[in-house]
Formats: sequence, structure tokens, C-alpha cells
Amino acid sequence: MNSGRKQRISDAFGAAADHYDDHAGPQRAAAALVADLAHRQMPGPVERILEIGCGTGILTRDIQRRWPAAELVVTDLSPEMLAKAAKWGLVAGRFLPMDGEAPVFEGEWFDLILSNLAFQWFDRLEDAIARLTKLLRPGGSLIFSTMGAGSFARWRAAHEACGLTAGVPDYPRLDDLRAMLGAYEDAFAFDEDYMLSCGGARGLIAHLKGIGAVVPSDGRKPLPPRELRRVMEAFDRSGGDDAYQLLFGRVTRVVLAGG
Repeated sequence: MNSGRKQRISDAFGAAADHYDDHAGPQRAAAALVADLAHRQMPGPVERILEIGCGTGILTRDIQRRWPAAELVVTDLSPEMLAKAAKWGLVAGRFLPMDGEAPVFEGEWFDLILSNLAFQWFDRLEDAIARLTKLLRPGGSLIFSTMGAGSFARWRAAHEACGLTAGVPDYPRLDDLRAMLGAYEDAFAFDEDYMLSCGGARGLIAHLKGIGAVVPSDGRKPLPPRELRRVMEAFDRSGGDDAYQLLFGRVTRVVLAGG
């Protein structure tokens, strides 16, 4: 794991914890769909649920409402985000600082592992999915949302128009995610677009800062002010709005015959 980058991510989200919810429209939409997918998969009682990357608790609260008797283990890379989510309280469970890419658990523990827009910060997504799937009980499901390659396409295009490369991470394509999940007997992936009305480059930058998504890909540095102004002008000329491509995946651990 890239521990230096993970610390920067934790610090950025910690700094955004107090105002994250003011900018979290796409995050709320994605969380609602993750919760719906999980409830269709497990409509009845479950014993134990793990949440990866809880943020301020948007998905956490929905999980608690749907499975009030479940033991819920809530994790996040950022201690400040965990503290924010913990203010809502739990029926049964605990909050745990943890990098979801390096879970501290071993063996078949969980009926559900759920995550909303955290997997895009992993260094090796495919390995992380494999590691988390091993924590599922037979019949249990890993259900998650993450960012897709089509996210912030206009912001990327504005950089390209100026002969520059955006610091936005290189997210996977839907076909990439489907290929990762192709190794599993019971899995699927799909995407949804979420339009982001920014009102211009300043609005987009405020949104990204507001949710803590300000850590660039490795090897990419913040633009000097003059070049950033050029990019912002190009973005505004393109219409001043952008979009998220949200990828959703589900892996269910198959129950072996006779098991």
C-alpha cells in the first residue's frame, strides 16, 4: 500500500468532515442505490455487516434503518470522518479506523460488506475486491459503488485543450470492472451517470474541496495559478457543468453444494 498517499487522503477527508454533507449530492444518490441493492440481496435479518469508507455516515444510517438488529462494523481511513458518523449512534456495532484495502479481519465473518464511493482511493482495486470477498460468509455479498472513467470528463477535456493533464485519478472503465468481477461465479457490474451542476469551474473546485477529493494521482502536482486559470476558462467555455460516472458492483460468495 502507498502509505504516504493514504495519509494524504485521510488528511484531506478529515479536513472536509465538517462540511462534507453540504456537497454530497452524488454521494447520497450512490449510497441510496448501494443500500437498495443490498436490501434486495438480503431482505431479511443479517447477523454482521462491514462498511468500508463510511464518511459522515450517509450509508451507515440507511444500513442501520434496514437491519437494526445487525452487528455493524463501520470503518474509514479518516478518524475525523469516523467521529462524524459516530455521532448518529448505533443499535449494535463499533467504529474502527481502517484502510478498506487492508482489512484487519480474517476468515468468513460478514453477511454483507458495503461501501459507497471509497474504492476509487484503493491502490489495487482488483486485489482489494478479492481480499474483501474472502471475508464473506457463504451466501454473503460485497456491494459497492466507485468512480468510473467517465467522471469529470469536461474538466479533463479542459486540461487537454490547454495541453495539460488533470490531476483527477484514472478511474476504471465499466468494462474494466466487469473484467475484475469476471473471476467470480455470481457477480455483476453496471453504471449510472449523475449530472453535476457546478455553475462554472469555481463551483466544481468548491465541490471537490468540499468532499475532500483533492489528492491527485501519484506523480501529478497542482497546477501553477496561471495554468489553472487557463483550464478554468476552458471549462467555463464548455458549459461549466460536469458529471459523475458511478460504477456499481456486486460479488456474492457462492454456497457450495452440501454446504
